[in-house]
Amino acid sequence: MSFSLAEVARVSHDLWPLSGAEDWDAPGLVSGDPAARVESILLAVDVVADTVAEAVDTGADLLLAHHPLLLRGVTSVAEDRYKGALLARLIRADCALLAAHTNADVVADGVSDIFAQRLGLTDVRPITTGTAPGTAPGTGIGRVGRLAEPTTVGALARLLAELVPPTASGIRAAGGYSDIVRTVALCGGAGDSLLREPPVRSADVFITSDLRHHPVSESREQSMLAGVGPALIDVSHWASEWLWLETAAQQLRARLPGILVQVSDLSTDPWDFVVTQ
Repeated sequence: MSFSLAEVARVSHDLWPLSGAEDWDAPGLVSGDPAARVESILLAVDVVADTVAEAVDTGADLLLAHHPLLLRGVTSVAEDRYKGALLARLIRADCALLAAHTNADVVADGVSDIFAQRLGLTDVRPITTGTAPGTAPGTGIGRVGRLAEPTTVGALARLLAELVPPTASGIRAAGGYSDIVRTVALCGGAGDSLLREPPVRSADVFITSDLRHHPVSESREQSMLAGVGPALIDVSHWASEWLWLETAAQQLRARLPGILVQVSDLSTDPWDFVVTQ
C-alpha cells in the first residue's frame, strides 16, 4: 500500500502542526513531487551525507528529518556546495525531503515530551506554553516535571549517559555531584534561551544541549548568589532529539498503514573525539 507524498505531508502536519513552529523556523516539504507515491520513509535528525546515502541506498521515497536542511537563507543549490549536492542526490533518486522541527518540539509526544517520558518524569508541563492560535493545551517548548524518587546530579548524569546514544562529547554537568534533584527541567536540542524562565530557575537541574561558556557561567553565578537555581547538564544535541524518532515512526505507521517507516541509527553528532587533560 502506498500514499501520495501530499497525503504523507498532510499526516505529518496533522501530527506536528506547522502553526506550532517558531517564527524563524522552516519546517514542511522541502523537495519532491506531491503526486509521487510513497512506500518507504526514513527518519533522521539531520540531513547530512550519511543519512542521505542511507535513504537512497535503502530505496526510501521520503527522508523525514527533524532539522530543516534549508533553515537559513540559501542563494544557490549548486552541487559544489553541500546543500545543493545533497538535494541533487535526493532528487535524482526520487527521494523527497520533509522537515518537522520546532513544530515537533512543542507537541505532546514530541521531542522534549519523549525525553521527559524516558526519564520517568511525572506532573510534566511545558516550560513555555504555545501561543499560536488553536494551540492545544499542554504544548510548548521544553518540559519540567518531578522524578519518582530523588536522586543526585551525578547519578542523573550517569543515567543520561545510559539513556541517550553515546557521543564523543559525552555528558557535561555544572553543579555539585551530590546535590539532590527532585525537579527536572529539560529541552531537547539547544535550550539556553530558556535559562531565565521561572520553571527552569526553580528546578533542581536543567538538561539541554549546546550550552555555551557565558550562559552557563552567568546562570551558575546567579544561582550561587541567590541560593537557588538549577544545576546544568549538557548532552549531545543529536542524541537528545534522536530519542523522539521511534515515537514519530510509530505515529506514522499508525496513520499510514502499509508504508515501511524506519529510523536511522547513524550518529550525526558532528564531534568525532575528545582529548581529556
